[in-house]
Parts: sequence; structure tokens; C-alpha cells
Amino acid sequence: MSIKTGDKIPTATLKHKTASGINDISTDELFSGKKVVVFAVPGAFTPTCSAKHLPGFVSKSAEIKSKGVDVIACISVNDAFVMDAWGADQNVNDKIMMLADGSADFTKAIGQVLDLSDKGMGVRCARYAMIVEDGTVTEMLSEEPGAFEVSSAEYVLGKL
Repeated sequence: MSIKTGDKIPTATLKHKTASGINDISTDELFSGKKVVVFAVPGAFTPTCSAKHLPGFVSKSAEIKSKGVDVIACISVNDAFVMDAWGADQNVNDKIMMLADGSADFTKAIGQVLDLSDKGMGVRCARYAMIVEDGTVTEMLSEEPGAFEVSSAEYVLGKL
């Protein structure tokens, strides 16, 4: 069952690489008392994700945050080292929190699994974006497989 507008974010643990190493961040900590824009991609360094999805949020981050957003987070079923390297490659700096869901626990909990085993990529996260206020989803924007429309930074900005 896929998470939808009005649902509470389930408790899960994601990974975030900082200067001090790999740190756990619970979804409770990430979302509690904050307005958060989350976007998810099937994989770091993949074509659409690297050419359009992440760069759009990097370039629109100040505009998005000016709408009262506390955190912009990118989630992928990759490890924290890969997410950190991808963030560095894309000049993310402190604009986007790059979060790893390496075992897809969060992805499974919210029903956003994309099985790309036939392409040799295993279980991944579907492409989506959501706006979460104090742990409750206020906008859930799920893409059809292969599409990139409703999860773009521009589209999300229009929903804020």
C-alpha cells in the first residue's frame, strides 16, 4: 500500500554521511516539527536523476526554502557513501540532505518500491516527491515508471 496525502510518515532509519562519518537519522527526527520536501530517485548517478531531478532541486533550493521549507531531502536506495559522492559531484553542498535507504526499509514502508531486477539494478525506489508537515504527508506526487513530471522541483514549487 502506497503512502498518500494525509498519512503519517512511518518510523524508519536512514543514513546520512557527514564530516564525522555515517550517521543514522530517524524519520521521526527528520520530519517532526518541520516542513520537509522529499524527493526520491531510482539511483544516484543515473541519467534522469543526475541530469534533471537532483539539479532541479539544487537550483531551486533557495526558492523552495523561501516557502517555509526547513529541509529538502533526496532519498535513494544507495549507500551513504554513494549518496555523499553524488552530492559532491552535483555541488549539492548544504542545499539538499542526501539520505541513503540502502536496504530499502523506508521505501518498502511507504510502498514506493521499484523492482529493476530485470535491468540488473535490484530493488530501488520509485521516483516521487512529497511535502511533509510535522510528520504528515500534505502532498504525495508519485511518478509513473519512466516518467519525470510531478516530482520535479518546478512542480513541487507550484504545490508549496
